Amino acid sequence: MKDWLIYSIGFLAQILFSSRLLIQWVTSEKQRKVITPTTFWTLSLIASFLLFIYGYLRLDFAIMLGQSLTYFIYIRNLQLQGQWQKFPKIVRYLLLIVPILIVIFYYNNNKIDIELLFKNEAIPTWLLILGIVAQVIFTLRFVYQWIHAERHKASSLPMGFWVLSLIGASLILTYAIIREDPVLFVGHLFGMIIYARNAYLMRQTND
Repeated sequence: MKDWLIYSIGFLAQILFSSRLLIQWVTSEKQRKVITPTTFWTLSLIASFLLFIYGYLRLDFAIMLGQSLTYFIYIRNLQLQGQWQKFPKIVRYLLLIVPILIVIFYYNNNKIDIELLFKNEAIPTWLLILGIVAQVIFTLRFVYQWIHAERHKASSLPMGFWVLSLIGASLILTYAIIREDPVLFVGHLFGMIIYARNAYLMRQTND
């Protein structure tokens, strides 16, 4: 596949990720407290799917890992907000099944080369480790958010979410610079500004 098409998929995903943050940020600024609108999770779900595809096309295991771990957390938050049930059944089934079918399809057709993912000459082992660590930390923010949401039976974004976001994004930015990946760089540079602002708003609210 041509590079411009691969990057287009990646940038579209990042645009959606950035849009969710922008919507969440504007909503929070209006309320003067951190708000989690339904649109945040809907855009997250779509963007995650696209970025997973981008990661596969780039043979970047770190990206694929991050999206795999958060995809179903987005769905769970939509369930907690009572919005998932409002999706047409066919859409829900497709969102749940299609990602799994894609993996099975590629695997059965020998299009997933695990060794190639881990031994991509364009990504040294130390850099791959950095990318994986960055993605794991960045992903843990949603695991933390998920546990928090389950305990309170409500979808929200606690302070720990924003702290982990800042740490993870900083590491991913480092990875993106070394990897020379404009998609990751642009997306996370913009995100860090919003993460910091939300952390500030939450601290002000708690005070």
